[in-house]
Amino acid sequence: MAYDLEKEKREAVDAGNRALRSLRAAQDNLNSAKNWGIWDMFGGGFISTMAKHSKMDRAKQNMEQARYDLKNFSRELNDVNIACHLDIETGDFLSFADWFFDGFVVDWMVQDRINQASRQISEAIRRVEGILRQLQRY
Repeated sequence: MAYDLEKEKREAVDAGNRALRSLRAAQDNLNSAKNWGIWDMFGGGFISTMAKHSKMDRAKQNMEQARYDLKNFSRELNDVNIACHLDIETGDFLSFADWFFDGFVVDWMVQDRINQASRQISEAIRRVEGILRQLQRY
């Protein structure tokens, strides 16, 4: 069977676009969790804590999907001789502590973890977009 570079490039681009969709979904949910978290820090109460955790849970699911998609993207990149290591950490966002010890300090710690995850997702998005641009020129 002959090696078809164009086919391999299309597969890599498709895999990269899937990864971007997962990453962007995670980013959207993290941004929403961040907004709920701010309200939670300043006395939002049980409803804001629940809404924040719902968004955090969705973001974690998106991040797990993105991790899977990024591994597939890396494999596809190998097929076109582009080596790349893309990984994201899902973490636990200190969820248990936030529910059990709901207060400003713990809320602030959770908010910091959300911000860290958001920065990590933004960096992954930037890297995937750069690789996809590189593939289009390749």
